[in-house]
Amino acid sequence: MRAMKAADREEFFRRLSEGNPDPTSELEWRNPYTLLVAVVLSAQATDVGVNKATKDLFPIVDTAEKMVAFGEARLRDTIKTIGLFNTKAKNVIKLSEILLREYDGRVPEDREALEALHGVGRKTANVVLNVAFQHPTMAVDTHIFRLSNRTGLAPGKTPLAVEKKLLKAVPAHYMLHAHHWLILHGRYVCKARKPDCTACVVEDLCRYKAKTTL
Repeated sequence: MRAMKAADREEFFRRLSEGNPDPTSELEWRNPYTLLVAVVLSAQATDVGVNKATKDLFPIVDTAEKMVAFGEARLRDTIKTIGLFNTKAKNVIKLSEILLREYDGRVPEDREALEALHGVGRKTANVVLNVAFQHPTMAVDTHIFRLSNRTGLAPGKTPLAVEKKLLKAVPAHYMLHAHHWLILHGRYVCKARKPDCTACVVEDLCRYKAKTTL
C-alpha cells in the first residue's frame, strides 16, 4: 500500500481535529498516579471495564503510599472483574513501592523510568507522558496500529515501526492530540471487522481498498 501524501495527512488531521478539538482519554483518572494505574489495568481490558473497577477505588486510593497501604489482596478483590487481575494487582503494588522508594511517590516524567516500572511497557509510558505531562508522544495500541496500516497513514509491521512513522508523519501542530484522535477514530469508526466508511470524515483520503459502502 502506498503511503499517504503530506498534504493528505495534513487534511486528515485537520478534519479529525475539527470534529473533536479537545480530545481526552476515556479512562477516568485524578492525577498522574491514578492515570498510570488505570493504563496498567487497561491492558487487554476495555476502558469501560477499568472505569467500573476504579470508580470506588480512586476516591480513596489516589497515591502510591495509599495503594501500598491498601494492599495487594484488597486491590485484587477490587479489580477482579478485569482480565489478568492477579498479575495486575501484583504489578500495581510493586510499581507503587518503587515510586515511593525511588521517586518520593511521584510519577516520573521520563519514558525510561516509566518503562522500568512493573507492568509498564512503551505504550503505557507514552500514554502517561502524553496525557499527564502533555508530551507529544504516540502510544500505538491495536486500534492505531490497524488504522495506520489500513489508511496508509503510517504503514508498518510492528507497533514500534508504526510509532516511529507516525512521529514523522503527523504534522507537528497536531501531534499533542493525535494519539486520541486516532484511537477514537479506530475504536468507533475504523473498526476492526467492519469499518464504518460511510460515517468516516477522512474516507476520501484513505488508501483502504475494501471500503464498506453500506
